[in-house]
Amino acid sequence: MSKIKVTLKKSPIGYSQKQRQTLQGLGLRRLNKSRIFEDNPAIRGMIQKVSHLVEVEECKEEG
Repeated sequence: MSKIKVTLKKSPIGYSQKQRQTLQGLGLRRLNKSRIFEDNPAIRGMIQKVSHLVEVEECKEEG
């Protein structure tokens, strides 16, 4: 299964509580910090809700 890298690029200050909770659920707390996730529909749905705050890249498979 492929992996995706999600980076917080914009502060959630001034956005709704649900969007802040979605970022917290993704584990993104500070600007320019990244997390790597398995690419699945649940993660893609969370990313879609905060797409204006994050940047998404596909990671290359190693091994």
